[in-house]
Amino acid sequence: MLGIDECLLETMGLPGVRGAAVVDWTSGLALGTIGDSPCGDHETTAAEAAEFARTAAEHPAFAAAEMEAVDEGDEADPAGALPVEDVLVTSRTGYHLLRFVETTFDSSLFLYLWLDREQGNLAMARLRLRDLAQRLVLG
Repeated sequence: MLGIDECLLETMGLPGVRGAAVVDWTSGLALGTIGDSPCGDHETTAAEAAEFARTAAEHPAFAAAEMEAVDEGDEADPAGALPVEDVLVTSRTGYHLLRFVETTFDSSLFLYLWLDREQGNLAMARLRLRDLAQRLVLG
């Protein structure tokens, strides 16, 4: 089990990581940050990433496959679980990866990771972020 600080420290061990944050996507506030920010300000980055995450998490198009599975009798995720696990944005110089954190309460957090495109390993970062999100303990 990891706290926010330990979680963020572990993200910095990934190849090519430029910065990371734990963000509340309902408020846009960063609960913790480490490393650099793409725009030079972690709070601005958190607010902008939260807006993007909120759109992805609440957009009905991403939940359509989940609803079809429920209609067909397949096992669905627990009540309140988000249909989106992670979001990837590729820019010319880097990758921005948002991984939603499932919690016992409102699940309004995500891990944000900024990777250098030349040095980062996107597949490894995505797998490690999934692991960190599962081990993250809040409170």
